[in-house]
Amino acid sequence: MIDPSTINAGQALKELLDGNKRYTSGIYSNAHLSMQRRIEVVRAQHPIAVVLGCSDSRVLPEIVFNQGIGDLFVIRTAGNIVDAIALGSIEYAIEHLHAPLIVVLGHEACGAVTAAVKGGEAPGHIADVVKAIQPAVDKTRGKPGNAIDNAVRANIESVMAQLKRELIWQEVKYPLKIVGAYYALESGVVTVIAQ
Repeated sequence: MIDPSTINAGQALKELLDGNKRYTSGIYSNAHLSMQRRIEVVRAQHPIAVVLGCSDSRVLPEIVFNQGIGDLFVIRTAGNIVDAIALGSIEYAIEHLHAPLIVVLGHEACGAVTAAVKGGEAPGHIADVVKAIQPAVDKTRGKPGNAIDNAVRANIESVMAQLKRELIWQEVKYPLKIVGAYYALESGVVTVIAQ
């Protein structure tokens, strides 16, 4: 295992992708799920990455990356969108926990993106989610391929761009990297699509 207090973004990304390979192979081994690990992280946490993922119940970052207690700092919102609370959570992880990597994790058949692609009136605060995703839908409208998949990928890149604009980069005193990743529901494979 890599020492999380000295890991860089490249090592963190490799650990996540290696963990995904274990997951897709049906090997669910992680020493960080033990009672000993739970006790180790009581006083401090040193996550190797921040994962901004979708709230979808089929996409659990700790599982798809085969990570354990204290390994990931996870923020989940419908459509992996970013609002002020999510931004503040990510800023906490980089300012106080020094996580070297931020992963924006979108996924196949995202319900929030599907709602935005289909259009129409969305009830309650679901309309806010759809509105946040709409620029990605507009950007990909009429392009070849699957409209929902295209919008999911464009939304990942849009959120990455938003993070690069809005996070407190001037406060970061270490190398920090943002990547965009796509999760395929049936295969379980995570693919990096943008860096």
